[in-house]
Amino acid sequence: MRKSRFTESQIVAILKEGEAGVAIPELLRKHGISRPTYFVWKSKYGGASVRELTRLKELEQENAKLKRMYAELALENAAIKDVLARKL
Repeated sequence: MRKSRFTESQIVAILKEGEAGVAIPELLRKHGISRPTYFVWKSKYGGASVRELTRLKELEQENAKLKRMYAELALENAAIKDVLARKL
């Protein structure tokens, strides 16, 4: 997936400008984004603050770490069961 040239805090600031009453076409020209991009951002980040997005990113990283740990343990468990089954 292509990385955005805007950070999440910049995206939130752009959306807040739109909520403050700046006309959408003017906002799009000012920041150089397309109309579909703006509305995708609005559906994804609408109503969120920078703090909430930071916390969400931290939770996603922690979740990925826990999934990797679980996968390693499940593989180890399967290997141990296989060795025990061969011995019996």
